[in-house]
Amino acid sequence: MLRATGSGLAPATESCETAASTVAPTDIPPPHPPPRVALIACSVFESEIARHTADMPGIAVIRTLEMGLHDRPDRLRTSLQDEITALDARADLDVVVLAYGLCGMGTAGLRAGRHPLVIPRAHDCFTVFLGSKEKYAAHQLACPTCYYYTPGWNRNRRVPGPERLEATRADLAQRFSPDDVEFLLDTERDAWALHDTATFIDLDTPDAPAEADYARRCAAWLGWKFEHIKGDPTLLRDLLQGPWDDLRFQVVPPGSSLAHSADDAILRLGPPSNTTP
Repeated sequence: MLRATGSGLAPATESCETAASTVAPTDIPPPHPPPRVALIACSVFESEIARHTADMPGIAVIRTLEMGLHDRPDRLRTSLQDEITALDARADLDVVVLAYGLCGMGTAGLRAGRHPLVIPRAHDCFTVFLGSKEKYAAHQLACPTCYYYTPGWNRNRRVPGPERLEATRADLAQRFSPDDVEFLLDTERDAWALHDTATFIDLDTPDAPAEADYARRCAAWLGWKFEHIKGDPTLLRDLLQGPWDDLRFQVVPPGSSLAHSADDAILRLGPPSNTTP
């Protein structure tokens, strides 16, 4: 370091210790605050979000929607858009994060209002559980007959197993004759017969041991193999707090819309919306 003298520039004589001691703690700029995030999530992520948001002060709002909305993509889109629009009234937010994938085209057509939207480049939630679309594709290639189990999917009894069969039977019995019920249940069993392995994805949630045991019991009932694999929380954690790089996430600026991309990107920007941010 150089300092000015009467005859020009000369080496400074103060030591590093002296220079450091003149800098008061208040002179050090504070860390950049995290973005203020509103999270809209499918209830399938309930355990994982509770586990991985404990150290994220930037999460200002969490809205959870029932996972049954996946059965009707148009209804899912409407419900998500209603939540996004309601958040337009909030001036204390920086971004709206969606813990969803394309989900049967249920998110295609969503419009960003006041706040930008962030969504992972994923066809469905298993990309998020496994950490990337590449890891998901690799596992599917290695085990094309796997059926995935997670705490959220187990909790809602939407996975093959005795409880799912009986719940389906009770629901159908309210609307169809006994013969039709058995025919429809056979159709369900035929769909399950395309699989032979129950794969439980573990993201280190408190309920994971019990839910892994449930998946194991379902596999035994079905006559399937069972595997318990560790997921990767990186994609979920980055979704919740950033960084939101273009390779893994689609960012929808205010006034733009979300569309399906028929390539590895999965999602892209659609035409501008009619909503004024």
